[in-house]
Formats: sequence, structure tokens, C-alpha cells
Amino acid sequence: MDTLLVLIPTLPLALYVLSALLGTLFARRLGRRVARLSVTFSVLAFGAAALSLATYIGVGETRWFGSGGAWGSVYLDPLSAIMGVVVAGISMVVHVYGRRYMAEEPGYARFYALLDGMSASILLMVAAGDLITLVAAWHLIGVFLYFLLGHDTERTASQRYAFWTFFTYRMGDLPLVLAAILLYQAYGTWSLPAIFDALTAAPDAHTVFGFGLADVVALLVALAAFARSAQFPLHTWLPYSMEGPTPVSALMHAGIVNAGGFILNRFAPVFVYSGEVLHLVFAVGLVTAILGSVLMLTQNDIKKALGYSTMGQMGFMFVEVGVGAFSLAIYHLIAHGLFKGTMFLGAGGVIGDARRHDGVPHEDVYTFVVERRPAASRLPWLVAGVLTVAVPFAILGLSHWVVDGGAVGQQGALVLLFFGWVTGAQLILSTWHLKAENPLKLMAMIIVSLAVVVAGYTLIEHNFDLFLYPDRALSEGLYAAASVPMWLFGVLVAVLTLAVVSGWAAAFYAQSAAEGGRSRGVKARLMLYSLISREFYVADVYTRLTQIALGLSKRLNVWARWI
Repeated sequence: MDTLLVLIPTLPLALYVLSALLGTLFARRLGRRVARLSVTFSVLAFGAAALSLATYIGVGETRWFGSGGAWGSVYLDPLSAIMGVVVAGISMVVHVYGRRYMAEEPGYARFYALLDGMSASILLMVAAGDLITLVAAWHLIGVFLYFLLGHDTERTASQRYAFWTFFTYRMGDLPLVLAAILLYQAYGTWSLPAIFDALTAAPDAHTVFGFGLADVVALLVALAAFARSAQFPLHTWLPYSMEGPTPVSALMHAGIVNAGGFILNRFAPVFVYSGEVLHLVFAVGLVTAILGSVLMLTQNDIKKALGYSTMGQMGFMFVEVGVGAFSLAIYHLIAHGLFKGTMFLGAGGVIGDARRHDGVPHEDVYTFVVERRPAASRLPWLVAGVLTVAVPFAILGLSHWVVDGGAVGQQGALVLLFFGWVTGAQLILSTWHLKAENPLKLMAMIIVSLAVVVAGYTLIEHNFDLFLYPDRALSEGLYAAASVPMWLFGVLVAVLTLAVVSGWAAAFYAQSAAEGGRSRGVKARLMLYSLISREFYVADVYTRLTQIALGLSKRLNVWARWI
């Protein structure tokens, strides 16, 4: 078991060294065989990760293995076991996809050497058993990502945005390094299990400038996660990192950008004693989710649209952490990684299909006269309104009752059910806007699909929570830490409900005004579109601040000559 535990992160690392040597010394002779060797080792790494997960499920015990020094230890628990399989599996798919995609690109062997180093770093991060190994792997991910995004050294844009990403990642490294130092000074060990046990035994034993150690460390870990997972306002690097190769984009959005969700779960025992930081995580995640989802709608580049989609999904993941549903965030992380990686790898095919067919629906007259099909119609708005409000509520409530066997007990579960209701209602409302030959059949299919997805999602998430956090005291403690006073909770729910309903009403008015040709509605939509298309001027603010900093540095250089 210990040998297998060490093999998981070190096998891709050994592959990186081997590929780098072979690619540098024998690139011309080996040619594409470098990729074949890399793919072979990635398959072996996935097999080792899958065997490790199966072994843990069979044994059911966490294992910590140290190298004998202060660092270099690995830790096998439910989180590292499941994340190892996900990372190794996605990396294996990207390796296979890159064989043909990168075949005509210069630096073919160098690309696979960097890709192997990235895979090794991520696997080392999820399996790290001590703070030094965790911080080192966390830093190496940013270094390898910088070189992968700037793989094409002749493109100015790729080099610029690679550095932008590197700079943001370094901002996220500093809080994590400081958190590691504070924990070591307090407990005298780098071992993560030992630190968490000591913190649980005496959570109020140490302070930092009068603040509780748990609060300070939780805040620092959250800041590191904000930078790594593109949370507002540190999100600007993500949509502009699409200049890198498509396999890199797939790996980044399927695994690298999810590191924030992982690091929050790794330090879950700390967040049990820091509810205020969980509230901050919830607020930042909510703003990020809304901005990412809105900005995605105005993009004319498919990869950039997927980038903002990832930003929105990361926001939802942080919302789940903020309400105490840490296991749900990991489940969201895995599901998002699988489908977003697939979307990036299939983006080229989508572009090709769009060139052959624009996908713009024809007018009703064309459909009736040329295609000989009846004109599309909608359900009455009153029927659609009742379905929009009642159906998602009934489906979510019934699914939760079947799984948990009782009423909702935690505020976090209520918040998640609320957002689930909003999402389901939005889906039905969007379906109503679509015209169809048989609108009743279309609505029925959407409702059935929603019921299947919600029921499956609820059932899987419940069992996944039992697997990831078998210690129910820890899970219940996270929900309790994320709770707020009931009066404040009621106010927040009322405000969010009012905001959602107001948004629906504004969208309905804008669409009705556009269809009726009213200039006021059209102008409002154009103003809103202009604001969103400029990405709420966040990037412009950063550009202006950069110009101010450069101007001040020039003045300081001039003044320094006279000193």
C-alpha cells in the first residue's frame, strides 16, 4: 500500500524527467515516439490511482507515509484518493488528444515534458501529507502552467497572458506560504494530520495579533483559493489565457483551476472554527458566479465563452463551500472537470459545424412555406408561470425528502435548494421562450429531464458526502460554522428572491419591448450589452492602475538620480 501511495505522484514525475531528457537529447530521432512514451506512462499513472482508490474503499483506513524528513510525505484519504483518479484520468485523455493536435507544432517533445511535469505537480498536490510538499506542488503548478500557456514563443499575446496568469498565481502563493508558516510556528510540525488533530483538540490555544489562529489561517487559505480559482476580482487572467494550446486549456479548466476547491476541502478542519471566513467565501463566490454567467453570454469566441463559464462554475463551487457543503463542492469539481474538459476538446468540431451551418432559426413564414412545417408556438404565459414556480420546488423538495428522510435541517441545505429552485425555474422559463411545433411535448421533456437530473444529483451527492466525510461530526460542524442568525438568514433569502424575480421581470420586459419595437426597451438592452461586453470595465481599471504604477516608478527613478 505504501509503495503504491508513493508511486501515484512520482510516476508522472519520473516520466517528466525521462521525457525531458529524451526530448532534449533525441528529439529528432524519437519524433512522435516521445508522445507514445508519455501516453503510456499516463495510462500507468491512471491505473495506479484507480488501484489506490479501490484499495482505500476495500480497507477504509487513511494512511500517511513520510520520507523521514520534514517534507516529502503523502497522505491517502478519501479526498486524495478520489482526486488522484480524476486528475490522472483527465491528464491521460489530454495526453492522447495532444498526440495529433500538437503534431505539427514546434517543440512537440517540450510540450509533453511540460505536460508530464504539470500532471506530476497536480497529483503531488492532492496527495501531499505535509505543508512543505503541498506548498511546493502548489507553486510548481503555476510555473508549469506559465510555460504551457506560453508554449508558442512567437505569439506576443500568449506570452503576455501567460505572464498575467503567472503573476496572479504568485499572488495566490503568498497567503498559502504565510498560512503554512503560522501553522508550523504554532504546532511545531509540518504534518497535515498532526496539525488538524492538534487544532481540533484545542482550537483556541493560539492567536495571531489577537485573532484566532484558525480565523487567520482560514482567511489566508481562502485568499489563495480566490486567486487560483479565478474569483472576483482576481478573475481576469482566466478568460484571457485561451491563447495557449487547446489541450492545455482543457487540462487547465478541467483540473488546474479547480485547485481552489481542493485546497478549501483539504483545510476543512480549520474552517469548522471560522464561520466568518465561510461567509466571505459565500459572498465572493456568489458575485463570481453571477458575473461569470453573465459575461459568458456576450462572448463571440467559443473558448473565451467557455472560460467565463468556468469562472461562473467556480463561483458556484465556492458558494457551496460557503454554505458548508464541502463535499458537494468536490462533487461539483469532478463533474465540472469532466464536462468542461470534453467541451474544450470538442471546441474545434463545434467551430467546424458552425462554419457549415450558422444555426440561426428561420422565420415562421419560411418554415411554413419552404420547409412545409407548422409555425412554432408557445404555451400560455400563465401556464408557463405556474410550471416555472411549482415544478422545480416540488422536484427538489421530494428528492431531498426521499434521500434524507425528513425536513431540511441546515441553512446551507436550504440555500442550495433555493439556488436549485432558481436554476430549475430559469430552465423552464428559458424553454418557454423557445418556440416549438409541440410546446406541450417540449415542456414535458424538460420537466422529466429536470426530475431525472435532480434526483440523480441529490442521491449521488448524499452518498458522496458519506464517502468523503465519514466523520459526521466534521460535516455537521462545517454546516454549523456556515450558519447565520435566523433573522439575517430570512432577510438574505428575501433579498435574493426579490433580485431573481426582478431580473426575470426586467428580462421579460426587455424582450417584449424588443419584439414590439419600442425604442426605450431596445436602448436599455443596448446599454446593458455594452456594459457586459466591456466586462464591467474591470480589466480597464487594472490597466489604468498599471499605468499609474508605471508612471510613479518613472518619477521615482528620476528623483533617485538626485539623491
